[in-house]
Amino acid sequence: MAKGWRIPFTQVRLGRFLFLLISILLLFAVRPFLEGHIRIGLLLEIFFSFILFSGIYAVSQKKYYFIIALFIAIPPFVLLWSRHLLESPSLILVKDSFMILFFGYTVVIIFSHIFREREVTADLIMGAVCVYFFLGLMWSSVFSVLESIQPGSFQFGHGHAGDVLSFTYYSFVTQTTLGYGDITPITAPARSFSLLEAVIGQLYLAVLIARLVGVHIAQSFEKQSR
Repeated sequence: MAKGWRIPFTQVRLGRFLFLLISILLLFAVRPFLEGHIRIGLLLEIFFSFILFSGIYAVSQKKYYFIIALFIAIPPFVLLWSRHLLESPSLILVKDSFMILFFGYTVVIIFSHIFREREVTADLIMGAVCVYFFLGLMWSSVFSVLESIQPGSFQFGHGHAGDVLSFTYYSFVTQTTLGYGDITPITAPARSFSLLEAVIGQLYLAVLIARLVGVHIAQSFEKQSR
């Protein structure tokens, strides 16, 4: 990936992953405080659009990475905004399916980049954080598709419905193994996918942290030996 630029008066580099991380944090940290002022559907469309285009930029080091990411991102972007004109369960299913492809593709590209790097930088850490968030968003789309194909796969507690916000919440609660229990997987596929997400989430943290720590130690020894 491109090296980006440095924060003035520091040695910290900022690269492609900064914009993606900001887009993700806007979705989780800013959106709840704007819900009373802007329609929630419009908020989701805006923030998910930011995430889509920031994700494309994050994997655009090589031309064919960019073209593939753009090709996958266009359908969910169009379907995301077209629901102002036409809202159909089948269109939501198609949108979520392309979301799964997009998040999965960007996760693979960024993750492979992380494991190829031989230097731990601020941008590399941002990329690792983005992958973790993208895993959660990908699984939220998986759960949404499952509920669309097999209604009743999840039991929703008070304050939840089978919408993108509920599945995003459930996905990250599962990935972090908090398990609040206010949304419960009922069917065998729902339980299997939930279990798989929880295992992948924990393995990702264990493997990635070990990788980053190992690279950082090697990097420190190399600097000391000079």
